[in-house]
Amino acid sequence: MIRPGINVIYKLRLGMRHARWFAAMVDVAHRPRKDGAGIKRLSISDGKDRRRPPAPQFEVTASRLFEGFLRDAKASLAVTTYQAGMVLLIGINPDTGKLWIFNRHVDRPMGIACDRTRLAVSALTRIVTFVDAKHDTHEAGADPVYVPQMAHFTGDLDVHDLAFDRDGQLVFVNTLFSCLAAISETHSFKPVWTPKFISRLAAEDRCHLNGLAMRDGVPAFVTAVSRSDVANGWRDHRRDGGVVIDVASDEIVGFGLSMPHSPRWHEGQLWLLNAGTGEVGTLDLARGVFEPVAFCPGYLRGMTFLGRYAVVGTSEPRENRTFTGLALQDRLDREQLNARCGLYVIDTLTGDVVHHLQFHGVVTELFDVAVIRDARQPQMIGFRSDEIRRVVSIEPTDRRA
Repeated sequence: MIRPGINVIYKLRLGMRHARWFAAMVDVAHRPRKDGAGIKRLSISDGKDRRRPPAPQFEVTASRLFEGFLRDAKASLAVTTYQAGMVLLIGINPDTGKLWIFNRHVDRPMGIACDRTRLAVSALTRIVTFVDAKHDTHEAGADPVYVPQMAHFTGDLDVHDLAFDRDGQLVFVNTLFSCLAAISETHSFKPVWTPKFISRLAAEDRCHLNGLAMRDGVPAFVTAVSRSDVANGWRDHRRDGGVVIDVASDEIVGFGLSMPHSPRWHEGQLWLLNAGTGEVGTLDLARGVFEPVAFCPGYLRGMTFLGRYAVVGTSEPRENRTFTGLALQDRLDREQLNARCGLYVIDTLTGDVVHHLQFHGVVTELFDVAVIRDARQPQMIGFRSDEIRRVVSIEPTDRRA
C-alpha cells in the first residue's frame, strides 16, 4: 500500500535472525490523500511461504529531502550495527532518485573507515579491509564494489573506532586493553599509545576508551568514559566522568562529559558526541568545555561530515531498557519522547536537524557511520555468497606473463 507525504518508509522482511543481504532500489510515487497526513510506504518480502510466522521486518523512514541531500552531495553512507550484525550501504538510485540500500552480514561490526578505494570494518575477532574491485580497472571511478581482501585476526578486543593513518595503515581503539593499537603481522595487535592514567595493559576495559579523532593523518584526540584504572571501573562514572585526551601531549583537555563518543576533527574544531546527554557539539580546547550544538533523541554514536553538515547515528536503549542514570533519559522523559534509532543530518552553522533517516524493527542500535564519496550505489561482496568464489583480481606487473 502506498501513501504519500513527508516521509518515505521502506519495509523489508528479513528471513534470518541476522538478515540476509539485500539490495533495494525503490521507487515510490506521490499520491494525494484526503487526510493530508501521509507517508510513502513499500514492503519487500523474502518470497517465502506467508503461512509461516512473519519474519522480522527492517523498516527505514526517510525525511522528504534526505534523498536529495545525498544526491547533491554525490556521496553514499556506510553504517554499522553490531546489534543486528549488518553493514548498511545507503545511496541513491540515479535512475529514480530514490534510496538505494545494500546490506551485508558481518559478525558484530563496529568501527568503520573508508578512503573510497578501501573500506575497513572492525568485527568480532578481526578487522576486515574491503577493496573496490573497480579501482585499478577501466571502470575506476564507477560505483564501488567492495571485495574482502585482507583480514587481520585480533581476537575479541572490543575494537571501537578505527582509521587509516597518513601512511595508509590502520590504527584502532583497543577498548578491552585501554589503548590505541595498530595491526600486527605476527600478533593480535601492536600497542601504540596508552593514557597515562592506565598503569598497565590488561584485558579489563578499565576506562572504556572508545573514540578516535585523526588530524593530518595521525591520531590526535581520544574519548574515554572515565579515568578509571580498575577493571570495568568506568561503569561508575557514566553520568559525568567522561574525558577527552590529547594524544600528543597525553593531557586531558575535556572534562565532565557523559559517555563521550566519536570525536572528529573538522574544519579546525574538535567535534564529539556527548552520548549521555544526547548532544552533538564542539570542545573548547582552551577551556576544556563542551559546547552543545544540537540535541538528538537517542544514544549518540558515529559521526561523519559532508561539507557543513554532520551526519550522526542514534540508538534505542538496549533490550528495551532505559538510559537510567543519564541526563539523556531525563530529557526524553521531560519532552515525552521515545529514543530513536537512525541518522540525523545537522547543519553545523545553525544546529538545525535538516534531514533524518530512521530505522525500525530488527535494527535498533548503530555504532558508526562513514562517507563513501563519489558513490551512488555502492555494494559489498560477502564471505558466504557464491560471488566471492568468482571475484579474482591480478595485480599488474612490469613483465608479461
